[in-house]
Amino acid sequence: MSAYVIVQVEVTDSAGYDDYKKMVPASLAAFGGRFAVRGGACETLEGSWQPKRVVVLEFPSVVKAREWWSSAEYSEAKALRQRTAKTEMIVVEGAA
Repeated sequence: MSAYVIVQVEVTDSAGYDDYKKMVPASLAAFGGRFAVRGGACETLEGSWQPKRVVVLEFPSVVKAREWWSSAEYSEAKALRQRTAKTEMIVVEGAA
């Protein structure tokens, strides 16, 4: 079953975050992941949620998503993201 990693991002260091964005695609590919959403225009339809940037990643399974997040392939990029942005991140199973 597909899984989605949903991320809300507030970039605090634009130059560093730009470097992070260049590092991520190769790490995703190694685990069958892909970008479904990558920081496009965002509009609030209900409630008060006003995210600065939203990213949605699709993986073949929750297992693959977790493997990517904790992988050696992503570790350097993850550390850079954690230094250059404030993030909230979840993984959720897709519809059956």
